Amino acid sequence: MTDILLGKSDIDIFLKAKYGNRHGMIAGATGTGKSVTLMTLAEGYSRLGVPVFLADVKGDLAGLAQAGGGNDKVAKRVEQLGLAWSAAANPVVFWDIYGALGHPVRTTISEMGPTLLGRLMELNDTQEGVLEVVFKLADDEGLLLLDLKDLRALLTFAAENTKDISQRYGLIATTSIAAIQRALLSLEQAGAEHFFAEPALDLADVMRQDMSGRGIINILAADKLVLKPKLYSTFLLWLLSELFERLPEVGDLDLPKLVFFFDEAHLLFDDAPPALVQRVEQVVRLIRSKGVGVYFCSQNPDDVPENILGQLGNRVQHALRAFTPRDQKAVRAAAETFPPNPKVKDVAGAITQLGVGEALVSTLQDGGVPLPVERAFIVPPCSRIGAITDAERDQVKSRSPIGGKYDTTIDRESAYEKLSQRNAGAAATPAPAGRGEKAPAPADSGPGWGDAIKNAIFGTSRRQGMLETAAKSMVRSASSRIGQQIMRGVLGSIMKGR
Repeated sequence: MTDILLGKSDIDIFLKAKYGNRHGMIAGATGTGKSVTLMTLAEGYSRLGVPVFLADVKGDLAGLAQAGGGNDKVAKRVEQLGLAWSAAANPVVFWDIYGALGHPVRTTISEMGPTLLGRLMELNDTQEGVLEVVFKLADDEGLLLLDLKDLRALLTFAAENTKDISQRYGLIATTSIAAIQRALLSLEQAGAEHFFAEPALDLADVMRQDMSGRGIINILAADKLVLKPKLYSTFLLWLLSELFERLPEVGDLDLPKLVFFFDEAHLLFDDAPPALVQRVEQVVRLIRSKGVGVYFCSQNPDDVPENILGQLGNRVQHALRAFTPRDQKAVRAAAETFPPNPKVKDVAGAITQLGVGEALVSTLQDGGVPLPVERAFIVPPCSRIGAITDAERDQVKSRSPIGGKYDTTIDRESAYEKLSQRNAGAAATPAPAGRGEKAPAPADSGPGWGDAIKNAIFGTSRRQGMLETAAKSMVRSASSRIGQQIMRGVLGSIMKGR
């Protein structure tokens, strides 16, 4: 069976896996059951052999790694829905940009690229243009940009050679470079030095199955990362862009190749420039043909731009509370996105009356036709709902098949090392003697007769030597003779003329 039992009303509501790459939306206020819905979907895809990547913002999704049971609310819901339910754990790999709660997730400066890096550092258009020039310079000079010190070294090099670089690539100003350097310092203080390093994340390692054929659920520990919203959203957008750029076209498959959950989706779009929103829209629209499904999770559906929201075919709407005019507008907007169903006459009213673990659901059915909205109880996952202990996390990490690949940082020769070698070589090479200057004489081991003879012949800084005295005397004598001959010639010509 290639369907995921998502919820129950008077009918069973399935999400058809062959439409899993048509994307989706999970929305609802805090505490209404979004995380449980996300776990149910992740668990369902894993059982079908589909790898999953999700961010654990609150620390409660880690329970996917442990078998459920001992939860009275879950037991009551299982009995209420008449489910054939048994506790089970899922194959999980933990990741963490900071390397504390999972394997370190890294990429390089070059792989991030100037556009996303410019967003991460909140650069303006002019500064981002300078950053693009610096990246082009690195490519032409064969300088690898792997970590923050590489980029810092290259920016310093650019600041010292603005005239030459401006002639080759277009005008760059030292003020823009200084602004980028200050932004780079802020980025470093936000902990980004952990993210920009090697070994970089290999996409194949988040698209794995275990020995039994179940899809690996990759959980990114994001409780600290989400406090740095630019870093959090840029990382997830980078990962989504990498999938888009590197995966081949496969069209519609019976099962997705990967399902990607973007929690706290509003962080991606808050204060985002139009060009970035357009890029996200493009990726979401086209990545479907790469076999990747993207599911946005947020409190309000209007946290996601309309052009993107219209591409999300599978919808789960938990309760919203209409306390303010904005809340009421969000409720109306959410209600209007659902296909009508005579059984649910007042969709907007239903959204405000849903209980915990209850949702309005519409999924794509045969032929890609959306199911009329159903008010349903979400099926609980078979894994634990809630956090896990440090000991349980360490046990999962110790069984990971990829720990040895990522847990040790590699620092190979790159832009920083090569530019440092250039500077050291330039400092060691003596400058050539200028016009009118004496070339430095070779140094002896110490004072003695050799120094005395050399000083007598060549002189010192305070007195002339014999050679210099003789040369000046010859010049004066020659000058005197030549002057006399010239005067005689001049006077002779004058007299003859007279």
